[in-house]
Amino acid sequence: MNFNIGMMIFIFVMTLLFIFWRPKGINEAWPTSIGASIILLTGIVSVDDILDIITKIGGASITIIATIVMAVILESFGFFHWAAARIADLAKGSGHLLYWYIQLLCFLMTFLFNNDGSILITTPILILLLKNLRLKPHQQIPYLLSGALIATASSTPIGVSNIVNLIALKIVDMSLYMYTVMMFLPATLGLLFMSFLMYLLLKHKLPKTLPPASYDLEEIFFTNQFHPLKGHISVETKRKRTQFMFKVLAFVLVIRCLIFVASYFSIPIEIVAVLGSMTLLIWRWYHLRTNPVDIFKKTPWHILIFAFSMYVIIYGLNNAGLTTILVSLCEPIINYSLFHASFIMGGLISILSNIFNNHPALMVGTITITSMGLDPITLKTIYLANIIGSDMGSLLLPVGTLASLIWMHILREKKIKVTWKDYLSVTMIVIPLSTFVTLLLLYYWIQFIY
Repeated sequence: MNFNIGMMIFIFVMTLLFIFWRPKGINEAWPTSIGASIILLTGIVSVDDILDIITKIGGASITIIATIVMAVILESFGFFHWAAARIADLAKGSGHLLYWYIQLLCFLMTFLFNNDGSILITTPILILLLKNLRLKPHQQIPYLLSGALIATASSTPIGVSNIVNLIALKIVDMSLYMYTVMMFLPATLGLLFMSFLMYLLLKHKLPKTLPPASYDLEEIFFTNQFHPLKGHISVETKRKRTQFMFKVLAFVLVIRCLIFVASYFSIPIEIVAVLGSMTLLIWRWYHLRTNPVDIFKKTPWHILIFAFSMYVIIYGLNNAGLTTILVSLCEPIINYSLFHASFIMGGLISILSNIFNNHPALMVGTITITSMGLDPITLKTIYLANIIGSDMGSLLLPVGTLASLIWMHILREKKIKVTWKDYLSVTMIVIPLSTFVTLLLLYYWIQFIY
């Protein structure tokens, strides 16, 4: 048993090191799949475990992939350039107004898609916008950093905005509808607190007035797009383009609402997500007359491999006896009081997320609490506290979430330098306080509704 635990911890640590290092730009699926393959060869994870893993991650992974497909389709419609142009117009030359519109954009994109998809959407939009406004690198950092933090943390209010949240829901036998009833209000208030706190910290770094844009981002994109039947899309008026974008966003919102309806009636939510992405794909083909193959090439299918492989590793840790040790350590605290349990477990998952990344941290935490024989309300409350630690507390360091790693990778590709000092100067204050306040709001909200 001791040998198995030692080997599992070694594989786990080496896998995470390669995920953080990413030599030659390899994606995170490679180290996790190699680690999972070694574990499967040792027999620590059985065939029955593999079938259980597929059952638990299948629907969540399909839902997230379908949502990311929608995000990629949005890019092909010119949404990135359109959104950047609209935000610049709404800011009306105010650097402080720009901050709040960026916060709203990042929240809505995570709400409509998911945290990883939101980072893939909002980061290019912000880079386009800030460079077009000719802001200096040190002036861009507060907008890029605060946007990334709120985009990632905004997966907290609804379970469908994060793949690991969706997977964990299956384990604790919790519907998406119940998750939203218990979590949406306290988590959203926690996000508002986080946004205001970041604003207080960053407002002296924000330019009071913005320089005029170098060029019209929207016109640049649409002038270069050619519609084989209608000619250049630029002949369309800005008003018509805006109406079209709102129609697309309204459709995505309807699909999002239908996912909650499906969850309430115990219909597999992945069915709704796939039908929504397929409908949007057909809509794109009709509007642009382009082959959908390019969308499938841009879709990060490796997320499926990553989720499966990471779960194999976590099951290996569980089977080797690690969760038994964690249960013996955590059970006395959890049995003491729900208040203490929420803060201790939320804090523990925050720490583990920043050390090991939030995916494995939440998986280990969820498996641990389901092994304690807790009553349903206690189990679900502690699980939601774990989510706050995983989605918000994990942002203390830039390696705490997959979304943060994606964000850093995009910035490196665009040759934008954000140092750990820049990052920590904000997160060391904002993240612990925001996590504490959100956990407090969650506890009292649960007491109120139950």
